[in-house]
Amino acid sequence: MKNHLLVLENRENAEETRQMAEKLRSQIADYEDYVHTGNDFLDIIIKDKSERAREKQIDFSAAIDFGEAGFIDPLDISTIFGNAIDNAIEASEKLPEDRRMIEVKAGRVQDMVSIVIRNNYDGSRTPEDKRTSKADAFMHGFGISNIKKAAEKYGGACTFTGKDGQFVVKILLPIPPSDE
Repeated sequence: MKNHLLVLENRENAEETRQMAEKLRSQIADYEDYVHTGNDFLDIIIKDKSERAREKQIDFSAAIDFGEAGFIDPLDISTIFGNAIDNAIEASEKLPEDRRMIEVKAGRVQDMVSIVIRNNYDGSRTPEDKRTSKADAFMHGFGISNIKKAAEKYGGACTFTGKDGQFVVKILLPIPPSDE
């Protein structure tokens, strides 16, 4: 497809051809950015969040193998990834474009599922700061506590660190023994 686009771009009637090629490039980008995590529900969340990040000029990368995480309820997957990535997007928006970055890694490590979400931030808040920065504090400020509750539900642990302009969420969840 990319080779076809090159041919189109170099044809006569350049303006019309360039517009067609740009439309094709945009459609291809949707497929290139698609992350297959091994969990259909998580695929939807990551696709949505990566599109939001791209719209806000945030460099978003994800390396996720969640095939062994079938024991995690979809709502808890949404709580963990949705809240953490939404917070990372919000923090990244406050930075100059060249510092906007979100990295999501998840997969099996021995008998655990490891989730790491890392982003740059302005350092103005600490992980211990429980209050929200949003104007409507009554309806916001529950993300971090909900992430912790979701991790603890599976006997896991969750840490939040902010240091040297990077905020990192680390979650470890033990994989339950199989009933074989």
